[in-house]
Amino acid sequence: MIENALTGSKRYWTWVGFLLVVIFIGFLFYLRQFHEGLGITGLSRDITWGFYIAQLTFLVGVAASAVMVVLPYYLHNYKAFGKITILGEFLAIGSVVMCVLFVVVDLGQPFRAFNLFLYPTPNSMLFWDTIVLSGYLILNALISVVTLSAERKGIAPPNWIRPVIIFSIPWAVSIHTVTAFLYAGLGARPFWMTAVLAPRFLASAFAAGPALLILLCLLLRKITKFNAGDEPIRKLSVIVTYAMIVNVFLVLMEFFTAFYSSIPEHTAHFKYMYFGLDGKANLVPWMWTSVVLSIAALALLIVPKWRRNFKLLTVACFAVFIGLWIDKGLGLIVTGFVPTVLGEVVEYAPTFPEIMITIAIYAVGALIVTVFYKVALTVRGEIIYDRIKPGAKPQSVETIGS
Repeated sequence: MIENALTGSKRYWTWVGFLLVVIFIGFLFYLRQFHEGLGITGLSRDITWGFYIAQLTFLVGVAASAVMVVLPYYLHNYKAFGKITILGEFLAIGSVVMCVLFVVVDLGQPFRAFNLFLYPTPNSMLFWDTIVLSGYLILNALISVVTLSAERKGIAPPNWIRPVIIFSIPWAVSIHTVTAFLYAGLGARPFWMTAVLAPRFLASAFAAGPALLILLCLLLRKITKFNAGDEPIRKLSVIVTYAMIVNVFLVLMEFFTAFYSSIPEHTAHFKYMYFGLDGKANLVPWMWTSVVLSIAALALLIVPKWRRNFKLLTVACFAVFIGLWIDKGLGLIVTGFVPTVLGEVVEYAPTFPEIMITIAIYAVGALIVTVFYKVALTVRGEIIYDRIKPGAKPQSVETIGS
């Protein structure tokens, strides 16, 4: 099947070439980091997790969100998600690969990653995070290959794959729960040590991931003849709406707990995020941008008439994705270190090499998703699907870039 990725139009190869150039430039910056160490990043003794781990945290959620299409389709037989389930699984694979790469670049010396396996420590959340992420990657790869191969042959998937698919649903929830435990288990970081961190992670994941999937479906509709149909997109938009409402509710609960208790160690982090502390306010414009985007997104999503308008839905999904990328990324990770355990306000800002390496890793993810989507839509084009009109029969399809 992979041979389908080796053919395509000029537009397809231009996009692939662009991604490869971005990856190569980012790799050059990584070689510099590998040679000189993490000193070329904005990380320091006081802030040891920054831009890289922020992306890891956010993307684990995007990966876990595949369950939002897998669960209704396979567990509740919701056929409308039939066309987009494989897209969600491939998006999960690309996201997990990016997560692994962000861990590797954050380590500085990538060979240190082998210590996780050479000296396993079951009482470490990082050890379990490695296990669940690796397992989730294998599960999604296996499910995608088996179901797509069966679809290519025009036969039903083998019976043994169904228990694997069902097993992948709680596994998807576990990857983001364990990621939340990485932070919530740190007693010296009161900003993270909250019982609602895992539910908040899941709620934000189930908003950001489906929002990205909606954007990809709408993009595919524009550049190819593949059409996921209006019903699954509208159903996904409802999922995004409720997940976003729950996420905002949990964030407001954090505010209430911190400020009603008036415990300085708790309120200082929130003050730094939204108002600045001791004259230092690197995150303030970012966090208020996130707030504005979240409010705008909720306004567009809650009103059914606006949510059903695909142009407004596109704006809303962008707002959800970017708003949560800021809030759950730099906002959540950096603020956990500011102020420090000694009460000092030490700021962090990603350096140019950090940003370039990060962009390159996102390019790797985009390349994986592009190639897999090309393969999936080409395979499906041999047997089914075209631009859908209500009541129309399936016809042949033109795939990405062809």
